[in-house]
Amino acid sequence: MNKYEIMFIVKSTLDEETIKKTSEDLQKLINIKPSKVVEFKEMGRKKLAYPIKKEVSGYYFVMNVEATHETLAEFDRKVTINENVLRHLIIKVEGE
Repeated sequence: MNKYEIMFIVKSTLDEETIKKTSEDLQKLINIKPSKVVEFKEMGRKKLAYPIKKEVSGYYFVMNVEATHETLAEFDRKVTINENVLRHLIIKVEGE
């Protein structure tokens, strides 16, 4: 399994409960055996550099994961269609 860093931005106009549920749902997508979330950080609300889908700020989250290619492909597919997520980025961590 490879190590990855995943960053995603959730709409800040959502209520606190929906933001928390969205982040938990995205963690569950990764926590399918044998993949796992190693570290999860909530970076908080930040102003966006430019508007995305008419939003000017968002809640940032970062996950360090160990995952299979199949798990990441499914995560990418589901996060792309999730209306609460403004952007996401998956980076492979080299040399650890």
